[in-house]
Amino acid sequence: MSQENNLLVAASGTGGHIFPALAVSRNLEEYWNIYWLGVRQRFDADFVPHKYNLMTLNINTPKQNIFIAFQYVDILMSTFHIIRILKAKKINLVFTTGGYISAPTIIAAKLLGIPVIIHESNLVPGTVTKYFGFLCNYVFTGFKETNSYLKHCKTIFTGTPLREQFYKLNLLPEWVPQGEGPLLIVMGGSQGAKAINRILYESLDFLIKENFRIIHIIGENNEKSFNIKNSKNYVQIKFTTEIAALIQNCDLVISRSGSGTINELIQAEKPSILIPYPYSKNNHQERNAMILAKIGGSVLINQNKISKEFFEETLKRIFKSTLKNGEYRYEILDLMKKNMENNNGLKSKDKITKLINYFLKEF
Repeated sequence: MSQENNLLVAASGTGGHIFPALAVSRNLEEYWNIYWLGVRQRFDADFVPHKYNLMTLNINTPKQNIFIAFQYVDILMSTFHIIRILKAKKINLVFTTGGYISAPTIIAAKLLGIPVIIHESNLVPGTVTKYFGFLCNYVFTGFKETNSYLKHCKTIFTGTPLREQFYKLNLLPEWVPQGEGPLLIVMGGSQGAKAINRILYESLDFLIKENFRIIHIIGENNEKSFNIKNSKNYVQIKFTTEIAALIQNCDLVISRSGSGTINELIQAEKPSILIPYPYSKNNHQERNAMILAKIGGSVLINQNKISKEFFEETLKRIFKSTLKNGEYRYEILDLMKKNMENNNGLKSKDKITKLINYFLKEF
């Protein structure tokens, strides 16, 4: 590997930004010297391997208040810090996956004449891709439909790469409740979701009575704030590294609808109930969820309209058993599973690796 091939990966904050970048980086490390740019206050250090030379910026997540304009100015001012990093590490190419760290990184690379690629995993482009994508050499998109939002960008449809564990079959972990009842995986993304946690807690008696087995991933930021009745069928955890095994072997996923989750469900061909985060920028989580709802692989529930009664009725409908060919089947669940089949097959990680390695020829 030439010492001239130095790649800066800028990805921070949520699993939706970090995991695709990690998947690509593992394919690239044979050809590139990889440096990683993150944010000090986020979970980057928990996910990014030491070998990727993690560097962090001390910038804060913008909050919706009267000072938001100043917050964005503060983020853009970090461009000068990033310019120093790009020069010091002799970076030849920048790869970023969106989020607010991407904007100053794109500007810094552009000012220095360094090629930059951004990957947009959401159906509706995020703020950075929308306003700064035209500065990038290429915008890789997770969904074909995204191209229509980026008329002034050089787009390539690549799909979204997933964690390595999703590309192989995994056995169900031993700590999962055993039994015949349907297995539910309930989660809210890498940071958890209070609304999903709350509706799950409210319906827990119903779920246990109906003999559901439940893995409840509450998120790193959420404490066990409710008194949970003892039940061998309910396991509550903050985080797990075995998410592929859980999704592949469960009957139904109940989750937010970040782009990473959507692509994981497609890869695993798994039916779901999706409860989009209602305050996501450009309402992108609802647009993401519609991809699976349209094909009949998911039930989309609006968080602002959800209730204990509606949530429980939805589960009753999905898991209503009917006698067919001498055995009881969950007819609606089986139909959702069938609708999720044959919706994957795009080798996103390999395609992105090949496109990035094209830049090796230029140095």
